[in-house]
Amino acid sequence: MDAIESLNQNVIACTNCARLVEYRQTVASVKRRMYREEEYWGRPLPGFGDPEARVLLVGLAPAAHGGNRTGRMFTGDSSGDWLYGTLHKFGFASQPTSRHRDDGMTVQDVYITAAIRCAPPANKPLRDELTACRPYLLQELSLLKRLRVIVALGKIAFDAYLTAWESGDAHESPLSTPRPRFGHGATYSLPNAIILVASYHPSRQNTQTGRLTRPMFEDIFATVRRLLDGPAQ
Repeated sequence: MDAIESLNQNVIACTNCARLVEYRQTVASVKRRMYREEEYWGRPLPGFGDPEARVLLVGLAPAAHGGNRTGRMFTGDSSGDWLYGTLHKFGFASQPTSRHRDDGMTVQDVYITAAIRCAPPANKPLRDELTACRPYLLQELSLLKRLRVIVALGKIAFDAYLTAWESGDAHESPLSTPRPRFGHGATYSLPNAIILVASYHPSRQNTQTGRLTRPMFEDIFATVRRLLDGPAQ
């Protein structure tokens, strides 16, 4: 078993946060009516993607009836439809929709993770839960050796990545001051040739209110593609 697979097995077996364990299992037992015939995953979600990726996508957490049901990051909900549709358009995903972890979806040059691995009540993790999950992100940053671009989907993911950088040894150089600030489309050059790109999360709350539009979201990945395919490649 390679190191990433070993890490993912540890993630799946995690029971560190009692509140999250109770919530994810309750959701998986009660189910949503439209999914009552399905077997919910009901466990923490491991990362998903290409171990040789140059791009790391950091989300917030699994959706209660999305990833917590299907067993894969950004799979089976509207956020995933936005994300994988856009990844497919820019050549990072094999298909534009993702419905289940066994649907054949693959991604190229991208690894997808989250600030927290269990679906939290009201989609709001507590500070100590984010802290408890941070070692998994730190291990991913250490194992994904070719990373060049980090895309943070939402402010919680943005802050989680920066805090992981500051608290771990995956990067040899400290962040410069002032600390990067979240804003959609903001791009920061970090030490060790890492570029951090901030985006609003493609949640229903953002997409249905027009806070995040498809052109805005696609601009993020057009930027990522330019950064990968430019002179520094």
